[in-house]
Amino acid sequence: MTAYILRRLWQMAPTMLGVILLVFFLFNWVGGDPAYILAGKMSNAEQIANIRTQLGIDQPYYVQLWIFIKQIVTFNFGNSWSTGEAVSSIIGTRLGPSLTVLIPLTIIETLIAIALALAIAFKRGSFTDRSVMIACTVGMSVSILVYIIVGQYFFAYKMGMFPVQGWGNHFAENLFKYSALPILIALAVGVAPNLRLFRTFVLDEVNQDYVRTARAKGVTESRVKWVHVLRNASIPIITHVMSNLPALLIGAFLIERFFSIPGIGREVILAVERSDFPVIKAITVYVAAATMFFNLLTDLLYQAVDPRVQLK
Repeated sequence: MTAYILRRLWQMAPTMLGVILLVFFLFNWVGGDPAYILAGKMSNAEQIANIRTQLGIDQPYYVQLWIFIKQIVTFNFGNSWSTGEAVSSIIGTRLGPSLTVLIPLTIIETLIAIALALAIAFKRGSFTDRSVMIACTVGMSVSILVYIIVGQYFFAYKMGMFPVQGWGNHFAENLFKYSALPILIALAVGVAPNLRLFRTFVLDEVNQDYVRTARAKGVTESRVKWVHVLRNASIPIITHVMSNLPALLIGAFLIERFFSIPGIGREVILAVERSDFPVIKAITVYVAAATMFFNLLTDLLYQAVDPRVQLK
């Protein structure tokens, strides 16, 4: 196991280097001169030259690349151009609110989708199966903006069951008060596509020979469903869930923006609006690193779920 982990970490190095070079290329050749962005319209050549010196972008490209690599390794991307706050501090403070919403959302969404997928896959073609699939299709056809606006208007504004928006200073308050409605809305959006996908994974296993053999041996239907089928269907389910985790941090920007949740997704949108390159670069690199880490964790979970899986 240790040898496998070390080998995978070594294999990640070229990929990470490619990400670093791509980000460096995009922000230095395609993104324009940041000195002009910081200096503003009412600036002169001397001011622009001073800013370029302060940022180090008057140095040769290989020097700038080395500085960029050191920033990644030391987790120090300098300060935000728009707020002056340390980029590491921005990421650290914004990560907590995002995880407060995304961790319970991912757990609840996955469990609901798995349970429903197992329930309807064993009744394929029935009225229940068709009704659930139609409901999923209808639910997926509605924009998340509609869910957000309707949820805020009826459940928060009209009925007063939840705050319309906001964020507090205590974890319990944020989890049970401010995150409740965003999580419910995200569940309404996310369960349907996951259910359809997980149902497909379960159906692929239901018709396998080992299921017929288990039934022939007198194994109860519940054990066939929750032990035999679920164990084998869990491999693609784990792949789907784990591969989506890093993207969820960025993809939840609408939820965070409309509910004023100070998370990573909302910070990315603000950084793009302000052309805040240090923040964008840091989040881009670390999301790429998180994606590779979760891919490794996915492989390790495979063997935990099914010891027959051989890590190579």
